[in-house]
Amino acid sequence: MILVFGQSGQGAQEIARRSQDAFLLGRATCDIGEKGAARAAILDAEPRFVVNAAAYTAVDKAEVEPDLAFRMNSAAPGEMAKACAELNIPFVHVSTDYVFDGSGTTPFLPTDPTGPLNTYGRSKLEGEEAVRAAGGTYAIFRTSWVFSAHGSNFVKTMLRLSETRDHLTVVADQIGGPTPAADIAGACLKIAENLEVDPKLSGTYHFAGAPDVSWADFAREIFAQAGRDVTVEDIPTSAYPTPAERPKNSRLNCDTLSEFGLERPDWRLGLSRVLDELGARK
Repeated sequence: MILVFGQSGQGAQEIARRSQDAFLLGRATCDIGEKGAARAAILDAEPRFVVNAAAYTAVDKAEVEPDLAFRMNSAAPGEMAKACAELNIPFVHVSTDYVFDGSGTTPFLPTDPTGPLNTYGRSKLEGEEAVRAAGGTYAIFRTSWVFSAHGSNFVKTMLRLSETRDHLTVVADQIGGPTPAADIAGACLKIAENLEVDPKLSGTYHFAGAPDVSWADFAREIFAQAGRDVTVEDIPTSAYPTPAERPKNSRLNCDTLSEFGLERPDWRLGLSRVLDELGARK
């Protein structure tokens, strides 16, 4: 059995599609914000491995709810990693590009210095540190700009807005790799299976879709594939102020994925599949 935290999340839903052995835990069955809950769930289940796709992801709200963000994104992953270390099983923890400061234009390596700009990023970074400190077999799996047919994400927001708008202003100076949740799920499973065989592969990895684009160009591709007649106007980040600062450079260097025979997925193909699933083409 594979234990997956984050039942309602995009990644967990896709893992369940790919593996009949996946058992998903959500807040109703295991509130990871409660101390000891995640540890108890893992020790009780004794799974082959654990994937943590659960997180506090409300980036702006985290600025006013830092305690909750840190409990879910830092304390809980550390607890999970320690339980997995006790059972001597792999732990795959999904993290984010937001652990970086977004400076420059060069894709960030897994080994590059971190410097999160907001509370969400700081909580995720602290979670990574807790996972490493647990001393078990692990993979920290940083990704970016996740989308799918499930939950809330940029693709679904753009489609919703296109129902009533024919002109949208979208940020054009933040650059990153949109990443289909389906590909994240497949990569998490493959990495965990490799870690079962070779724990020395433990470490931090990057996984993001290709090619890198701006949010504005991502929106244009969504509308083009969906057959929506919407004009996208580029705007700078400064024209769309938010409570939490966002990194402008979210590019991730994913070369070390070759350790697992993985490469960056083409997000445009993933987008096509999501639009088909949503029945969103016109």
